[in-house]
Amino acid sequence: MSNPDSDDGATPWWRGAVIYQIYPRSFMDSNGDGIGDLAGITAKLDYVASLGVDAIWFSPFFASPMRDFGYDVSDYRAIDPMFGTLEDFDRLVARAHALDLRVIIDQVYAHTSDVHAWFQESRSNRDNDKHDWYVWADPKPDGTPPNNWLSVFFGPSWTWDGRRGQYYLHNFLPSQPNLNVHNPAVQEALFDTARFWLQRGVDGFRLDAINFAMHDPSLADNPAVVQPGAVFKRPFDFQHHLHNQSQPELVPFVEKLAAVMHEFGPDRFTVAEVGGEQSLAEMKLYTRGSQRLNTSYSFDFLYAEQLSPALVLDALSKWPGTGDEGWPSWAFSNHDAPRAVTRWGGPKAGAEWAKLLATLLMSLRGNVFLYQGEELGLAQAAIPFERLRDPEAIANWPLTLGRDGARTPMPWTADSPHAGFSSTEPWLPIPPDHVAKAVAGQDGDANSVLAVTRQLIELRRSSPILRAGAFQPLDLSSPLLGFDRVDETGRLRCLFNLADQAQACALLASGELLFASGPVDQGKTSLGALAACILEVPPG
Repeated sequence: MSNPDSDDGATPWWRGAVIYQIYPRSFMDSNGDGIGDLAGITAKLDYVASLGVDAIWFSPFFASPMRDFGYDVSDYRAIDPMFGTLEDFDRLVARAHALDLRVIIDQVYAHTSDVHAWFQESRSNRDNDKHDWYVWADPKPDGTPPNNWLSVFFGPSWTWDGRRGQYYLHNFLPSQPNLNVHNPAVQEALFDTARFWLQRGVDGFRLDAINFAMHDPSLADNPAVVQPGAVFKRPFDFQHHLHNQSQPELVPFVEKLAAVMHEFGPDRFTVAEVGGEQSLAEMKLYTRGSQRLNTSYSFDFLYAEQLSPALVLDALSKWPGTGDEGWPSWAFSNHDAPRAVTRWGGPKAGAEWAKLLATLLMSLRGNVFLYQGEELGLAQAAIPFERLRDPEAIANWPLTLGRDGARTPMPWTADSPHAGFSSTEPWLPIPPDHVAKAVAGQDGDANSVLAVTRQLIELRRSSPILRAGAFQPLDLSSPLLGFDRVDETGRLRCLFNLADQAQACALLASGELLFASGPVDQGKTSLGALAACILEVPPG
């Protein structure tokens, strides 16, 4: 494949890239078991390429008991049989590269499944070769856990193991024991895992929950969050997580990982998933300079309950591009967050909301991640309790509706059983309103969300300003949002009306219209309801 990378001083391929996220269980089922698989993805890669994206990120497909749907890995180097084989994966990579699509896969380095061979050996006794590959601790004198740390999903982050006579740490499910990444032997095992996939042609990694990969060895208690009157949905939210994650020793670890990536050439790519109270500082720390990770995946938009000009301008202002600052990455939706078109537009939000969000996402400075179905304007699905599969949603019902509503299968054709995803009942139901937005129905419609998304991706790919130019906010009053994207070659002006009524916007007269979504009247300087546009304006 082509390699416009940095050896000759050119902009790296990933800077400003559009990366399409595929959730393998829900993309395409090739064998009729109701679950998507690698062969199904390969069969649909022509569609992905038709979007114009630069790369694909695949959520986990590794061997797993699937208690957290693949984020509980039982063998880092094996494909779970429900998804196929290593040969299926090799065919997928070969086809993706033939279509000039790069392949990014998840790597889960903070924890494994409790059925992983490493953990089975570690828990067997206190003297085996892997006795310190996980985080073990003795109980307090009264038999209770060693400290007050709480897990993301359920309560205490410690589970008792009678074979060892100790507690083990898990920041997520009890079936996801934390690796002791402080241990050099564990680090080397993870680096060898990375090399295994890089040797198979993988172009990069998304590093899942990487700031959970190291703990404070002193096991100090986390301080409480003191917010009188606050209502927390999970026990996890009652603490400042200063000691169970986000340790300074992660910096040399990511530098070693970056060196492993560089063994395979300068164009291999890393994006860190970093959440939590300290996320901004950690994202910048892990991506600073040229010897760490390439970028970090921001949560600024993923869990925001409302879209506002202040939200956008504040998020982008945190990444001014000064000094050796890293490069940001943005997403509005993914497999863990409610779909943005519903979260921000409400249950009745339609195609105009989806087009507005697509325009905004493709206009941001940084990499952008587009979640499968986002290009169709899919809404968040309402899943009845009896069909829920997400352990978080089941445990916390109905306070958190969980992740299943964003993980429903892709609708390919409206007139086929199960929307063309499978020949049998899918693992999650496909809502009727998703079927109505199927790919086949939008494919030939020049005004569809799909067509507009393709147009925007092409505009971004062809514009160095949109891919890598500076971000300059404009002084507009809400509900109007505006900013310029600028480089030495020119200036593009991006204007948005976040309201459902038309707004006067004098800046509409400032340049030549390159793209418009919704009613845009330059002569009357009127930006219609939920309208967006991109103008080419004179420099200065």
